Amino acid sequence: MHEEHAIVQQVYEAKENMPKADALIRAYMPFIESETAKFLHRPPDLRNDDEVSIAMIAFHEAIQSYSKEKGAFLKYAAVLIKNRLIDFYRREKRHAQVLSMETPTSEDKTLADTIPQETDAFEDFELRDATKNEIETLQNKMKPFGVSITDVAKHCPKQKRTLEECKKVARFAVAHPELLKIVSDSGRLPVQELVDGCGVSKKILERHRKYLIALLLIYTNGYVILRNHIKQIMEGGENA
Repeated sequence: MHEEHAIVQQVYEAKENMPKADALIRAYMPFIESETAKFLHRPPDLRNDDEVSIAMIAFHEAIQSYSKEKGAFLKYAAVLIKNRLIDFYRREKRHAQVLSMETPTSEDKTLADTIPQETDAFEDFELRDATKNEIETLQNKMKPFGVSITDVAKHCPKQKRTLEECKKVARFAVAHPELLKIVSDSGRLPVQELVDGCGVSKKILERHRKYLIALLLIYTNGYVILRNHIKQIMEGGENA
């Protein structure tokens, strides 16, 4: 009972305090990973499974929407995580079905050409609203650090070689949460730690500092929509 009372108090404090929300998410990552594992029926891959990011976002959503009338917080968060993962899989299934519509049929047509075109207006609105919320949350997080959302695009490396170096930084930082915490808490890019840890030159880190800060903040809180967008950007670029 005391433990439940303590977490409820932490949740209420985290509702209006992003650093406390971040700390609560980090503290309960084992719980988040466990709930993800229940859904996947296997241990999640923290680097590659989007389900972990979905679960983290759902946990943050649970913090924001929780009230004592909803019962024990962790049970409430577990239900929300499961529901969001189910929603994610349904979207993925619909996308897979869209791809299958490209199957060729007779007369140089695809299967998609033979059925009426339909759109899910509610889903489109939901996606736009979710994206807007992620951007606003990220902007508020970056503002005290002197970094804007446009810095992500403005300072994005154009050469493939440099993009690969930035990917290396992201992978190393994700594998070392203490470095992400430095960025999240202070807005400071731990340059020397990254140079020593992943071998990327200090010149590249300094030149793309704002981009890397925004990138690592996105990975810190699992902004799944923005993260997917960043992945698309990072897959582009020109050859060195």
